[in-house]
Amino acid sequence: MKPHFHKVPIQMRSSFSVRHDVQPNFGNVWHYHPELELHYVVKGEGTRLVGDHVGSFHAGELLLLGENLPHTWHCQEDYFEKYAENYVEAIVIHFSSSCLGHEFLNLPETNALMRLFEKAKRGMQIFGTSREQLKQLMMQAVMAEDLRKVILLLEILEILTKTQEYRNISTTFPFLKATEGDMVRMNSIYNYTLNNFTKDISLKEIASVSNLTMTSFCRYFKIMTKKTYADFFERSPH
Repeated sequence: MKPHFHKVPIQMRSSFSVRHDVQPNFGNVWHYHPELELHYVVKGEGTRLVGDHVGSFHAGELLLLGENLPHTWHCQEDYFEKYAENYVEAIVIHFSSSCLGHEFLNLPETNALMRLFEKAKRGMQIFGTSREQLKQLMMQAVMAEDLRKVILLLEILEILTKTQEYRNISTTFPFLKATEGDMVRMNSIYNYTLNNFTKDISLKEIASVSNLTMTSFCRYFKIMTKKTYADFFERSPH
């Protein structure tokens, strides 16, 4: 899918962003940004898309997403009900690969960072002891200020560079920047599929959602995603 560029808000006088979000649901826009993203789900469940991978997310999941890797989270249907008492909670750190300075990356002691950033381009799901250590550091970073905040980021990066407790999420993703029209159309296709995957969705039905003929839809979807709609639908959680 062609995703939407997202401008990550970073406060003035800050080199990276740390947020503790508590809200009714995650934003469900398929997007990308040049910053890496460390995302810990404190509460919530549903479906996530990372690159060309479709899977489920739940409380306790911790991911590192690389630069410009398209992604989104879609909560279960009961999070969208008008009077729903459910909410999602996450701690999210956004940082650019050069947020501590280009000279920092050229130090012999930081060679491992470039290898980490390369692995993160496919997305990394962290588990085991590493996840528990990272979770604690991320929670501390929410309240940290000044030099302590930077030290915590360095401790987080040290764990990420050394851990073997991870799996890559996406295969190599054919990233192309989206037009506004592509963004709207692909988000419509994506949202309709995830909201209706419990039933069989016909090609005629999904083509109508995208305002295309069936033939044009099949060609368009294959160009955008490098897979057929049937392949994508089968990978959606049923």
